[in-house]
Amino acid sequence: MASDEPLCRGDWHPRSSSRSVPARLVLKDEQIAAVAEEGEQAALASAAFPLLEISARVGSIPRRIEFPDGSLFETADNDAIDRLLLARGYRRAGLVHGLERFHPRLLLFVAAVFVLSGLVYRYALPVLVEIAVAVTPPVVPRLMSVSTLETLDRTVLDETRLDEAMKRAISEGFARIAAQSARGASAYTLNFREGGAIGANAFALPDGTLIITDELVELAGGDTEMLVGVLAHEIGHVELEHSLRQIYRAAGMAGLIMLIAGDVGDSVEDLLVQGGGLVALSYSRAAETAADRHSVELMEKAGYDPDAIARFFDILEKKLGDTSGTNILSTHPGTPERKKAILDFTASLGRQTPD
Repeated sequence: MASDEPLCRGDWHPRSSSRSVPARLVLKDEQIAAVAEEGEQAALASAAFPLLEISARVGSIPRRIEFPDGSLFETADNDAIDRLLLARGYRRAGLVHGLERFHPRLLLFVAAVFVLSGLVYRYALPVLVEIAVAVTPPVVPRLMSVSTLETLDRTVLDETRLDEAMKRAISEGFARIAAQSARGASAYTLNFREGGAIGANAFALPDGTLIITDELVELAGGDTEMLVGVLAHEIGHVELEHSLRQIYRAAGMAGLIMLIAGDVGDSVEDLLVQGGGLVALSYSRAAETAADRHSVELMEKAGYDPDAIARFFDILEKKLGDTSGTNILSTHPGTPERKKAILDFTASLGRQTPD
């Protein structure tokens, strides 16, 4: 390099000052110097190269060259600084900048992350869910359910408009089947609500709080025994702890997403506290089948027609046109296959099913 060889342009800042002076960085008599663009050509600051502190390259962020006197030279010409470093036997770019640059091997790394996440979801998550369910103290489902019901009452549900006679008939039938459950009648609370956007539905929260909507009662046409069968199905979800499993599975999925994409906010807290019960409003096909069978068993123990819930699917087929494998209600996919499975299960218990 020749004397007074210009290296790059930028701004020079005196020590402990916000003042900025347009300047050039030059090689001057084997010294690296900052020289003002205008006025006197005397060096604003200079030093031998080993005495300079040069910031690492990070993307396109301007580089900072600090002189021993505390003044700074700042430039956006990162390539010029890289050339200076390379000429002096240093690496062209910093570690962070190198990591930011694209490399084909990153594709392999991303693929490995997704494969590992898939394996965790397929094999590890179910095990972790079962462990979480086993160690969950009773206060946790109660907190989830109270919070969820408050949220639903505030945003979706409304006060019931059912007459007292209908509510009493359904409540008496519910108490009768709840008494046959493993947890006993005291473990369950039945609530009546106008469904609003939820519509015709019944669902259970993790602690045994059940909600049945006016729209479902209307859809049933006053068939109390059928409604009791639907509630027996919901008791099955609680007894088999399907709600907790769904919540923990959703929390696990949120954790996997955060592992891949980074922090996405208070997702886990929202699932476990504010929205936990909402996640439990839909279940897997296996969980629905298990709850259907539980309904049949409870109804038979209570002296009701165990096929009553099958009439619920009859109504869905006739009134809502559900004759395919698609879901009509989020929590109760009223399909002919489920109706047939219930009747088959009833028959397997040794009871003659109605025509």
